[in-house]
Amino acid sequence: MTARVVDLPVRAGMSMASLRLDLAVALHDLGEDHLYDVQLVVTELVANVLDHTSSTGHLRILRGQEPCAVTVEVDDESAVRPVYGRSRLGETRGRGIVVVADISRKWGCRPCGKSGKTVFALVECAGT
Repeated sequence: MTARVVDLPVRAGMSMASLRLDLAVALHDLGEDHLYDVQLVVTELVANVLDHTSSTGHLRILRGQEPCAVTVEVDDESAVRPVYGRSRLGETRGRGIVVVADISRKWGCRPCGKSGKTVFALVECAGT
C-alpha cells in the first residue's frame, strides 16, 4: 500500500524554502541525509516546472510500506520531456535532471492528462 504524504499545487512564486520546511514536517521520520536527498529532488523537479513550462503543476510525495522508499511525482501540462544535461537557460543551468538521476534509484517521465507529463523519481535511504 502506498500513502500520499504531500499533495500540493506548483505555482509561480512559490517559496522553495517553505516547501522544504513542509517536506521536513511531512517526512519527519526520515534520516537527515535521506530527507536532504528528497528535498533536493523535489526542488529540482519543481524548479523544472517553473523554469521550463508555461503552466502550473502538481507535486505528490508517496511512501510505500518500505520506510526508505520515497517517490516524488511532479505533473505539468507540457508534453516536452526533460533532457538530461542540457538546458535552454544557458551554460550554467541544466544540471537538475543530472542531479535527480544521481540521487534517485530510478527516475523517468510518463504521459499525464491530454498533453502533459509526470516526472518521477524514487529516492531511497543509503544502504538500500
